Amino acid sequence: MNKDIRDMVFTGILIAMALAVSLVERMIPIPFVMPGAKLGLSNIIILVTLMVYGFERGLIVASLKSVLLMIIIGFGPSFIYSFTGAIFSTVMMWIAYRYFNQKIMIFSIIGVSIIGAVSHNFAQITAAAYILKSLMIYTYFPFLTIIGIITGYFVGLGSYNVASHLKKIENF
Repeated sequence: MNKDIRDMVFTGILIAMALAVSLVERMIPIPFVMPGAKLGLSNIIILVTLMVYGFERGLIVASLKSVLLMIIIGFGPSFIYSFTGAIFSTVMMWIAYRYFNQKIMIFSIIGVSIIGAVSHNFAQITAAAYILKSLMIYTYFPFLTIIGIITGYFVGLGSYNVASHLKKIENF
């Protein structure tokens, strides 16, 4: 199979997986009430895409997942927050992965994931502050940061495991 076609097919599969994980994640009840807080499991797919295919495909998967999710669940302010967070966190994860990657992969991937989670939260808060025209929303950021560090750790651990299994597949 032609490499370009193969990459396009895998990109489509990654987009579909990220979308499916996002939809399933919306059904998981969170044991505490904090608007905007979620597990971020679809970020496993985005981080693995960044690691395997690079920045361009990672950005494509992140942005198309947000757009397709909006088409399925409906357009609203949450789309603006989600899209802004997805783009900014993907850029920040790529910068961290590309330029600050350490020799010990598991620690660096977890760190990259935490940077992505906190960046996502920061972008969402910034978009909300702009839309609501209030800087008071930034008082919410420390709480989201704590949640982002915790969820980012587990997303990073999952990304590490998925990427290490994918590297075992010949010619992946």
